[in-house]
Amino acid sequence: MHVTLVHVRVKPESVPGFIQATRANHEASTREAGNRRFDVLQAPDDPTRFILYECYASAEDAAAHKQTAHYAAWRDAVAGMMAEPRRGEPWLGLLPE
Repeated sequence: MHVTLVHVRVKPESVPGFIQATRANHEASTREAGNRRFDVLQAPDDPTRFILYECYASAEDAAAHKQTAHYAAWRDAVAGMMAEPRRGEPWLGLLPE
C-alpha cells in the first residue's frame, strides 16, 4: 500500500475553516476506488497541527487522487490558511496486507 502522511500547520484563526474544507475532501476521498484509508488527525497539544493519513492501494491510485476535483477544491480552499507549506511524507504500508 502507498501511504502519505501530510503534515499541516494552519493559522490559528483558520482552524475551523480548515476542518470544514478537509471534511469535504475526506468524504470524497474515501469513495475513491483505490482509497484504503483517509484519516484526519489533530494534535491534542496544538490545534493548529494536523496530519492527513492517506492510504491508497498503489502509487498510481495516490497520484489519481491529486487529479480529482475534490482534491483541487480542497487545495485551493486551504492555500491561504497555511501557516507554513504542508509536507507530504511517503511510507510503504506493510500491515494489514
